[in-house]
Parts: sequence; C-alpha cells; structure tokens
Amino acid sequence: MIRLEDKKWLKRLSRIDFAYQPIVNIHTGNAFGFEALLRFHREAGFVSIGDVFDQAYNDGILHPVDLFLRKKAFIKFSEFKGQSRVKLFYNLDNRLFDANNYKPGNTAEMLEKYGYALDDFCFEISEKHQFHDNMDVARVLDIYRTQGYKIAVDDCGAGFSGLQLLYYTEPDYIKIDRFFIQNLENDPKKRLLVSTIVNLAHFMGSLVFAEGVETMDEYLLCKEIGCDMVQGYFVQKPQVNLSLLRKRYSAIKEINQKERRNGTFKDRSLISNQIRYIRPVRNDCKITTIFDQFKKGEETVFFPVINQYDEPVGVIRETAFKEYIFSKFGRQLLENPSLGKDISRFVKKIPIADVHSSVEKLIETYSQFNNNEGLIMVEDMKYIGVLSTNSLLTIINEKNLTHARNQNPLTKLPGNTMIHEYFSKGLSDFSSAYHLIYFDFDNFKPFNDRYGFRNGDRLILMFADMLKKAAFSENRFVGHVGGDDFFMGIKNSDRLQVVNEMDQLADQFKKNAESFYDPDTVQQGYILARDREDKKRKIPLMTVSVAILELPKDEDRTCSIEEAGNMIAKLKKEAKQSADGQSVADIMDLLYPKPPVPLKLAHGNSR
Repeated sequence: MIRLEDKKWLKRLSRIDFAYQPIVNIHTGNAFGFEALLRFHREAGFVSIGDVFDQAYNDGILHPVDLFLRKKAFIKFSEFKGQSRVKLFYNLDNRLFDANNYKPGNTAEMLEKYGYALDDFCFEISEKHQFHDNMDVARVLDIYRTQGYKIAVDDCGAGFSGLQLLYYTEPDYIKIDRFFIQNLENDPKKRLLVSTIVNLAHFMGSLVFAEGVETMDEYLLCKEIGCDMVQGYFVQKPQVNLSLLRKRYSAIKEINQKERRNGTFKDRSLISNQIRYIRPVRNDCKITTIFDQFKKGEETVFFPVINQYDEPVGVIRETAFKEYIFSKFGRQLLENPSLGKDISRFVKKIPIADVHSSVEKLIETYSQFNNNEGLIMVEDMKYIGVLSTNSLLTIINEKNLTHARNQNPLTKLPGNTMIHEYFSKGLSDFSSAYHLIYFDFDNFKPFNDRYGFRNGDRLILMFADMLKKAAFSENRFVGHVGGDDFFMGIKNSDRLQVVNEMDQLADQFKKNAESFYDPDTVQQGYILARDREDKKRKIPLMTVSVAILELPKDEDRTCSIEEAGNMIAKLKKEAKQSADGQSVADIMDLLYPKPPVPLKLAHGNSR
C-alpha cells in the first residue's frame, strides 16, 4: 500500500474526522448503508472539503492522501458496523485515475484487514471534475467491477457531463442531486426530471437514491416517483458520534405502516401472489457450476444472481453459455483461468423492483426495459423472486377488472369505493393539506322531467369531462358519487387558488348547461315546472353548488369519515342557499368552534 511520507500533511490529516449519514430503504427505514463525509477540514487548515483534495492533487500526492483518509473512514465505521450487512459509501475523487502513482488493489487489502466483505463497500464517483479520458476511466471502473466493488454515481444532475458519466460507469446506484429534490412538490419540471432519471436508472438495472431529502413532502414524492433509497436531514443529519447512528429508522417505518393501514399499498397482495421464486445462484460460485446446471436441461433459461446478503446483482442467461454447451470441449474452455474463477463476466443487469411498489410503477419500469425475464423483486433489498411478463399481464388484467368494478358505469370515473379510500387517506395524512370538494347540480330534476333522461345523462357526462380536465396532475382525484353528485380531492394547494378555480368551474358549467335548453327557455331564464309541493312555479336554469372542506397541513384534525361527511353535507346545504353557490370551511373551525363573544351592554350595566 502506498504510504504518505509528508509529515506536514500527516499532521494536518490527523485533525480530520468523518461523519456518517444513513442511506435507508424508502419503504422500510432499514439502513442500507452510510456515507462517509469529511469533517473538521478547517481545523486542519483547509478552507473547504474540496480544498483538501485540490491541494493534494496539486502537490502530486492525491492517491496517498486518499488512502490515508480511506483507511481512517474504514477503521472508524468498523466500530459501528460490526457483523451487520450495512454498506460503507466512500467518495472517490475521479482525478485519482489520472495520478501517476495510482494502482488498484489497496482497497482489497483494507477490506480484509478491517473485517469488511466486498459487498460491504461502495465507491461514490462524482462528475465534479471532468474526466480526461472516458475510455481509460471506463477501464479502471471495469477493473473495480470485476473485482466485485459496487459503484455509485453521486450528485447525478449537478454537472453537465452526467449522462456521459452514467454511460461509462454503468453504476449499481445513482444518487439524485439535492437541487432536484428541493421544493419537488411545487415544481412540475423537477418532478418530470426526477421521474426520467428514475426510469433511466431502472432501465440500466441501477437503484436510485434521493439525496438531501429534508421534508415529509419531498420524501413522499420521492417514494411516489419510485426512488429506492432516501438520504438527508429528514432521516438523520451526518453524525460524527457513531452512537447516534441507527440500523433501523423507525420514523420511516411508521410512515409506511400508516399508509398501509390507509390502504395505500392495496396492490401488495396482488403483486405478491404473482411472484415466482426461482432458485438463485451466488455471484461467487464457479462458472462450471452454472454450466452444469444449464446443461442438465432444467426448465429455467436464466438464474437470478445474488450476493452474500441475498441482494440481487443481475441474471445469468442460458444463451451466454450457448457456444460452450454445444462445444465438445465447452467445460474445459470454461475451466481456463483466463475466464476468471467466478461468473461476473456472464452476469447481466435487469430491473429490480420493490414488492411495495404500485402496479403502475412496475409496469412503467418493465415497459422501459422490455426484457424476457421480467423484473427481479426484492423486499428490503433482499431477493424474493421474479415477476415474469405473463405475471405482469395477469396483474394488469386483475387491476383493470377491479378498477372497472369500482367505477361509475356512465362516466367511468372512480366510484364510491375509491372515493371512500381517498377520503380516508386525506383525513389521516396530516403531513399534507387537502381540499375535499363536493359538487351537486341545482334544479337538475326539472331539467330531466322536461328534456328526458338521455339529455340528463349527456349533461352529467359533460360535467365529468370538465372535472377530468381539471384533474391535470397527480395531486388531484376526481370521482362520481352517483347521479348529479361528484367529488374532487386536491392535495397541497392554496385555499384561495382552489376557491377561485371552483368559481370558474361553476361559471363554465352554467354557460355549458345553457346549451342543453331550447333557445326560448334560455332567453326567459327559467322553466315553468312543478316543485316538490306540486306547485307550478318558475325554476331557474341549472347551476352547480360547490362545498369545500379544507384539511390544513400539520394539524391534528382527527375525526371519523362520518363526521367529515356530515360537515360536507352541511356545507352543501349552505352552498345551495348562498348567492354564489359555494361554501368553504376549515375542518379545524368545525371541529373546534370558537365560543361566541358576549355582547357588552351599554355603560357596562347588566340586567
């Protein structure tokens, strides 16, 4: 191992310490790994963390400085790691590949010395510094990969060579830069970019880490988009004190358990029933072992490949051995030392998906890759089986049948079952703001009596189309209660914005509804019809009443669905009696009404 001889540098580096920040499974909160982050650089006489490596690079000692720090990070983390399977993520300055004294092999020596397995360690490579020769970098990284090291691309999107870096590294993990995570809930462009990165990563067989997650909203959106891991202040800040680190972060687990209770993971059983367990092989087994299994003519045409922690690393296909299986001396050729001792050169990546994913996300992942094997399924990153193409088709069919059963037959909008689920989720999700909106036509019965049920259905379909157009984002839900009653849910929107939008929607409905009347009736502005008391009177043309129940964020608004339903019924009655046809209230004002202020009598006298 290259050693650092400069005493001045040794003195400065001895003052540097490492903090560790958890990278956790986004579904379970179990720690997948910890990133080593440099600390106390100022005490060592450096203006920034980057300055440590810049000065070392300029002095021509970047490699020995990095090895010194790497050793320090290894020794400290080993105290916390013990025998657990958590990984250490270490940032590698890509200028090392250009250093004259660079040579691979030093890390393996450290791993063995301090009790790490290959699967316990991952290099993080950033695009901070431009690569001088991409092909040479690809060659070095290929050496690391064939030795069994994991590669993560750090700060994906932070620079402009990111796609080039992804292309040459073919990473195991991709870390999305904090810039794209910040304010994700209010920036549709960022959501599109993050979703694109996630799809690209899964296409490449890589897992995605959301970096720098600081709020509940950011966390929930990252999970919804399909990120596999999460890192940031929302989980835990970097800790110099190892005793403050955890191998399981219960707050993340509790969020997911709460979502399961609310029916958010209703796809779980549908997916689990279709997963087929195919016996995997270990990535350290001999090539000839796989060759013999394929030559036996077993039913499977591929084997999932896992590491010592049961984490999937890819698949090995029968076609990879085709030229050896049909060769007279195939087995002898595979025993040739030039091929290596293990099966790494034959392993190919395919997408990995978590069993907690939604059916829509699985389909999206598979359609991007479109391979013959399907998807490798994991739970807490452990291999549990394979979801084949046929299984995915079965899931889609069952999902569509369930959806069809739960939608309104006329408008094809979600019916009462799905409205009830959304309603329940909104009431229990205190981390987000919701507006629960109920629509009811005014004077619909007289219209039906005069113009017939067929025209009544046409008018209902017209309003359904208006609502579908209004539900333009993933933060909106529209349902059809039945007849002329509709429901809309809006997540994380401003009250004034919602009220104004509903005003415009009601005005547009009124104008559109006039086209369903004959011109004379529109001109006179009413229908002569009998009311509920069978008295003939002038009944105004059709409008829509809108009742809006606001559920504020970060408030303990615990109440039952029945209580909230009664509140909306009261608001609907008020809306029908109001001049503008709209009534809005904050649920907190209805749950905890303020006592009326007593009127003060003149001159302070009482009677």
